[in-house]
Amino acid sequence: MKILTAAQIHQLDLYTQEEENITSLTLMERAAEAFVVWFTKHTTIQKEVWVFCGRGNNGGDGLAISCLLINRGYKVKPFIVKSGKLTEDCQANLTRLEKLTEVTSIVTEADLIKIPADILIIDALLGSGLNRPVVDLYATIIDRINASENIVYAVDVPSGLYSDYPAKHAAIITADHTITFQMPKLMLFLSDHEAFTGQWHIVNIGLKMEGTADLLSDYYYTDAAEIQKMIRKRPVFSHKGTFGKVLLIAGSKGMMGAATLAARSILRSGAGLVCVHIPGSGVDILQTLIPEAILSIDPNKEVVTQLPDLDGYSAVGIGVGLGEHPYSADVLEELLVSSVEPLVIDASALNILSTHPHWVTHIPPNSILTPHPRELERLAGVQFKNSWERLHKAIELAKKMQVIIVVKGAYSAVVMPTGVVHFNSTGNSGMATAGSGDVLTGVITSLLAQGYSPEEAAKLGVFAHGYAGDAAAAKYSKAAMIASDVIESLPEFFLDFE
Repeated sequence: MKILTAAQIHQLDLYTQEEENITSLTLMERAAEAFVVWFTKHTTIQKEVWVFCGRGNNGGDGLAISCLLINRGYKVKPFIVKSGKLTEDCQANLTRLEKLTEVTSIVTEADLIKIPADILIIDALLGSGLNRPVVDLYATIIDRINASENIVYAVDVPSGLYSDYPAKHAAIITADHTITFQMPKLMLFLSDHEAFTGQWHIVNIGLKMEGTADLLSDYYYTDAAEIQKMIRKRPVFSHKGTFGKVLLIAGSKGMMGAATLAARSILRSGAGLVCVHIPGSGVDILQTLIPEAILSIDPNKEVVTQLPDLDGYSAVGIGVGLGEHPYSADVLEELLVSSVEPLVIDASALNILSTHPHWVTHIPPNSILTPHPRELERLAGVQFKNSWERLHKAIELAKKMQVIIVVKGAYSAVVMPTGVVHFNSTGNSGMATAGSGDVLTGVITSLLAQGYSPEEAAKLGVFAHGYAGDAAAAKYSKAAMIASDVIESLPEFFLDFE
């Protein structure tokens, strides 16, 4: 799914109106209905609802929502900012609403009344098209809403938050829920904005999505429909060689758990065979915990010191639990220099790269790097001020190095060598636990070995990893999850998508 700018969404609105021969007011009513369907499923009719509406079309949405809620039996108190002229559709919905109930006009700050406790607030002050700082009356209203302790529901975007780039002003609604229309907006994916957006939810308002075909975007949202198209069927007449042979170079004394997690997830993700190259001290651990794995045993007991023969492997992953000993760094350098096929590089290997920046020129094109934010900072050599800077530095690095960078976190960003970004739609905070990244490395490496392209392996791997995490959270709760739970839940992804 493309993530569009506010201007592009307006184009899509116009396209839908033309194709369906409907007015903008009809489309507004459709958006209001979609919001109300969600709202009534998640709230109680016993609570009073205050709806704050601006002068523009977001305010028109709020007025239409007020009408629908009143017709469903809710007690609604609507407010309209009248410090200037209303848009035509906003005025039309105001006229309709005034036939049902009194609408309180806000012209100056003196018109503001105290917001009581224990009500629900709907924010329809300012929409996704906002492109200037919020000041004066609107800023005061936003401050009053934020100062209350009531649950706030934002219509499309929280008022004051820009859709396409970060807002630097202070007047932004801190919503508990954002009900966004048709598709997510770019700003919903940045961690800095969670305080404003709360939990966000997409509602379908029936826009004609074929109208997006000619709209260019560098941002996408990977959903289940896209993943379903990507999944390959496993042939009946197949054998372990059909599904790839993985070499995993991993582990060091005291860190063999990382190698174990990655190897288990490789096998759980469908690879035919995995060979794990580990220090000698890890042999008993891996043979006991993963009897299905083949071991390549390094002559050193504590760290990896030698690069095994690479012949015959479909994919190679390196870094989990590896440590940063100079001998292991030499192995990484030798692997980079001798490899022509894309690699999967994670954890210690990324930290080694950050201390040897000239080695990045040896990384095979389309290799997949999977840093968490701190590892990305080390690679970039800078400390990021915010999540917007982090995203754009990842884009810059991916283009410069011609690699795929998976920036791990909520809505993990898969950044392609072209600079195109695919945000992930699965996963939860329970996955913020030791070893979760090792599992992701295993899933991606497994898919790469099975013949998926690096781009597919990265997108599919991140989605499958998050999907398994969601399944694990349903069984164990987010607070109680460990990385092994994600591995054990991987079969649920394949059951649902094969």
